[in-house]
Amino acid sequence: MAIINCKKCGKMFSPFGDQKICQACKDALEEKYQEVKRYVDEHKVATMTQICEDCEVDQKQVQQWVREERLIFADNSQIKFNCEHCGAVINTGRFCEKCKKAQADVFGNAFQRKAAPTLDVASKASGVRMHTFKN
Repeated sequence: MAIINCKKCGKMFSPFGDQKICQACKDALEEKYQEVKRYVDEHKVATMTQICEDCEVDQKQVQQWVREERLIFADNSQIKFNCEHCGAVINTGRFCEKCKKAQADVFGNAFQRKAAPTLDVASKASGVRMHTFKN
């Protein structure tokens, strides 16, 4: 069982998966997220600077929540982000709807499989069977 230091507080803990922060810091971060979300809902035209100062949160953390699509800004908000693929203006996430659809189509086509091969069973007089695949 691995033991690592929390990236936020430095305490030692046993991580689950690729977890980098301890449960106490994770809980505190979730509380901060809820605070920021309420603030953004109440102050729809607040700037990034206002949000970070009033909620005492780092701008990088706010941007992380936006990339994860957990935090969404109103259409009339001053805060805008650009699609990482085409540069279109977006309110949340990493990609615009057009690029998301294009990527989904590409991934969908990549994972489409040919029809499964059928199993042909040939019987010999001796009772031995041989299985071959036909396409």
